[in-house]
Amino acid sequence: MTKSIPGIHHITAIAGEPQRNLEFYTGLLGLRLVKLTVNFDDPETYHLYYGDGAGRPGTILTFFPWPGAPKGRTGTGQLTVIAFSVAEGALGYWMERVRAHGIDFEGPSTRFGEQVLAFRDPDGLRLELVSHAGGEGHAIRGFHGVTLSEQGHERTAALLTGTLGFRFTGQAGNRLRYQTAVGGPGSFVDILDLPEDSPGRVAAGTVHHVAWRAADAAEQQGWREEIARQGLNVTPVVDRKYFRSIYFREPGGVLFEIATDPPGFTVDEPLEELGTHLLLPPWLEPRRAEIEQKLPPLRLPQLASA
Repeated sequence: MTKSIPGIHHITAIAGEPQRNLEFYTGLLGLRLVKLTVNFDDPETYHLYYGDGAGRPGTILTFFPWPGAPKGRTGTGQLTVIAFSVAEGALGYWMERVRAHGIDFEGPSTRFGEQVLAFRDPDGLRLELVSHAGGEGHAIRGFHGVTLSEQGHERTAALLTGTLGFRFTGQAGNRLRYQTAVGGPGSFVDILDLPEDSPGRVAAGTVHHVAWRAADAAEQQGWREEIARQGLNVTPVVDRKYFRSIYFREPGGVLFEIATDPPGFTVDEPLEELGTHLLLPPWLEPRRAEIEQKLPPLRLPQLASA
């Protein structure tokens, strides 16, 4: 196995109304709905996957949308900010775009030499766009990184640097930055040291977990053995159809996952049709009629705009 996590695989959050969530992420943010399926553990709930046109690891933001769900509370022990990467010079376009949709924003401000624009989605989930040199156009290019809010940073930092292969790259006040050895978009973790803050509560508008990439099942198994050696409880491998997963909580309480890159989202539908049909795993297919009846109606984006 490699000695360093290469970057973010996906991030999963909780939303309220599924249609509102879909329109925000495919409409305003311009992401593609790359998989329309259900929560395998709660099949009367959608699981919506957004990403780039090919559904590549490092671009995937997923949601469990629960209509009428109570609003969560951001706090310590949570991933509190999701940052996307955009091309240098694109933030002016995004400022006008979010303003035109009546969304309040903060910035652009400078952090670690980068320009950052911050705003929230309809459920209050905090998002950032971070400009990077290279690339063209205005489209979101995948993740830049995440922010973890912690009551103390030391044990989380030790896991990142001592086990997962991150390196410390800088500090600004109570914000400490870490980066994978590979570097580039999707490789950053900021820890906010917030000893006086209260723990968060996971519900609508909060993040459920962040998943890190593993190249294959063998590499994932190596990580599982290493994490267990560190004294952390880690789950057996779970089949999520589009990837295989293991889960554990880092010392500050944030739920981490390590997910395999394969088999990917084209395992059950061709690339050009991603996100256009409700897909169910084989063990739920016999319940399709029942599940479809209980899921709320959802108006999908046109394929041409995906």
